[in-house]
Amino acid sequence: KGKPARMAAFYGFPEGAKGKSPAVLHMHGGGQRAFLEEVKTYVGRGYAALSVNWGGREMENATPGDPNTDWGSVDPTQQNVPGYFNLLPGDKFLVDHESPKNNNWYLLTLGCRRGITFLERQPEVDAKRIGIFGHSMGGNLTMYVAGCDDRVKVAAPSVGGQGYRTEPHSMMGGKAQQENIKGDTALFARTLGFENYAPRIHCPVMHLSGTNDFHGWMDDVYRTNALIKNQPLRYAFSPHLNHRFIPEVAVTRPLWLDHFLKDGPALPETPKSEWELKTADGVPAMRVMPDKSSLPIARVDIYYSIDPDPRARFWRDAGAIKKGEAWEAKLPVTSTDEPLYAFANVYYALPKAESLPHLAPITEVCLSTLLHSASNNELKAAGAKATDDRSLLIDDFVRGWHDWYQLNAGNKQFWENWTRKITDPKWRGPESAKLAITLTMTGTNTIAIVVQENEWRSYRGKRATYICRREIAGDAKSQTISLSSTDFKAADGTALTSWSQIDQLGICANFEEKGRGQRPAPAKWNGDFPNFHRLAWQSVPKP
Repeated sequence: KGKPARMAAFYGFPEGAKGKSPAVLHMHGGGQRAFLEEVKTYVGRGYAALSVNWGGREMENATPGDPNTDWGSVDPTQQNVPGYFNLLPGDKFLVDHESPKNNNWYLLTLGCRRGITFLERQPEVDAKRIGIFGHSMGGNLTMYVAGCDDRVKVAAPSVGGQGYRTEPHSMMGGKAQQENIKGDTALFARTLGFENYAPRIHCPVMHLSGTNDFHGWMDDVYRTNALIKNQPLRYAFSPHLNHRFIPEVAVTRPLWLDHFLKDGPALPETPKSEWELKTADGVPAMRVMPDKSSLPIARVDIYYSIDPDPRARFWRDAGAIKKGEAWEAKLPVTSTDEPLYAFANVYYALPKAESLPHLAPITEVCLSTLLHSASNNELKAAGAKATDDRSLLIDDFVRGWHDWYQLNAGNKQFWENWTRKITDPKWRGPESAKLAITLTMTGTNTIAIVVQENEWRSYRGKRATYICRREIAGDAKSQTISLSSTDFKAADGTALTSWSQIDQLGICANFEEKGRGQRPAPAKWNGDFPNFHRLAWQSVPKP
C-alpha cells in the first residue's frame, strides 16, 4: 500500500562452526516478543537461530533509536485484534475487497516465510536443513508456514494450530470456538482454517500441548494432525495443564529438531494403543504397547475422562499395570450417560540428561498415544455398565500432586496447587457437604482456598471465582479445617451456594483474582511448606 513493511528479529549462529549449520525459526506467542533466550539456547545446540518480532513490541534490551518492527500501512499485530478474524477491507488491511489477504494471519505468515528466506541466504546456514517452531499464536504460525512452504524440513508447534475453530461443537450447545468472523465464514474456514493447511504439510511434525489447553483444544489437535499424510507425527500432552508443559514434554521439541536437522537419535514411535468398550464385566479397558526399540521405558500412565469439554476435563489416572509387553488398565465409570475419552503417556529414560532454560536437568521424555473417544450411545451399545462409585475422599496425597498441577512450586510466597478432580461426578461435592483439608504446617500462615465456577463453560453459566482465606496455626501435629460453600466469597462479597458447577479447586499460599485491582504484597511465609494429608467431603447430617 505504498509503504515498506519491516520485521525485526534476533539472529545468532555458532561461531567457528565447521561447515554450514542447520537453522531454526522461532515465532513468539501473543503479547510476547522475539526471544533472545531462544536464540541463545538453539545456538548453544549447534543451530543458526532466528526469532522474529512479528508482534512489534520493543525488542529485548533495546535502546532509543534501535530498529524494530514496522508494518507500514497495515497492522497484523495485537494492536489490531479484530484483524485475526477479518476478511473485509479497511484502513489497516491490505486489499480493497473481501479477501483472506485482509486477515492478520496472512500477513504474519508472509512475514515468517521471509524469515526462512533470510536464513537460507546466510552463508553459515545449510538452506536444506531449516526447521520452525512456535508457541500459542506462534503455534498457529508454525502450522500456517509449514502448510505453505516446503522449505520447512521439520516443525514443532505448541498449544496452537488446531483446526475446526469455525465449526459448531456439541458440548457448547452448537457454538463454534470462533463465531466473530467479519466476512464470509465459509471463505475464512477454507483459506485460514488449519484443517486446510494440515494436508499441505510435507514435513515431520511434533505437537506439544497441555491436555486442558484453552487455545489448542486437545481433540481438535488430533483431528487436525490426522490430515497430515505420509509424515512422521508425534504428540506430547502435559496432564492437567493449560498452555504450559511439564519438562518431559518440553524436551521433545529440541530432540525432535535434532533428529531431523542434525541426524540426532530418533524418538520412539507414537505408542500403540487400543481400547475395548465391550468387555465381559461391562468395564471398558485400555491397552498400551510402547515402542521399545530406542529408549528404555520408565513408566506408563493411562488417563481417561467423561467430560466432553477438553478445556475443563479432569483426567483420571486409571492405574496402568504391566502385563507382558503391554500396560493395561480398566476404565470404570459412574454413569454411561456421558462420553468416554482415553489416552496414555509413555515416559522414556534419556541416555543423558538434557538442559533447557530455567529447568532442572531433564532425564525422561514423554510421548502420548492417540486419543480414543466414544459417545454415550456407543458405550451403551457395547454393553458398558456404570460400575464405579462416588467418593467422598478427594485425595490422600499418596502420589503427591499427581492429580493436580502446580504453579510456582518451590516458592514459599507464591506456590499454588490446582485440581479439576472436583468437576468429575465421582468426586463432586454433595450439596450439604463441607470441604475438609487435613495438613501439617510448622509456622503460622494464611492460605487461600479457591474454587472456580464455570472456568471455560460460559455455555453453562457465568464464570466466577470464590476465595476463602484461613490462618493456620503452626503445629507439629496434623490439623483439619472444614469449610462450607458459604465460606467462599466472590469479589463482590457474594457467597458460593453450591458445589455443583465447580471446575477447579486451588490451595494457594497467595491468590488474587485477575482484574480485582493491584495484588497486595504477600506476607512472608513462616516455616516449611505445608504437608497435606487428606482432602475430603464431610457429609453434614440434615437437621
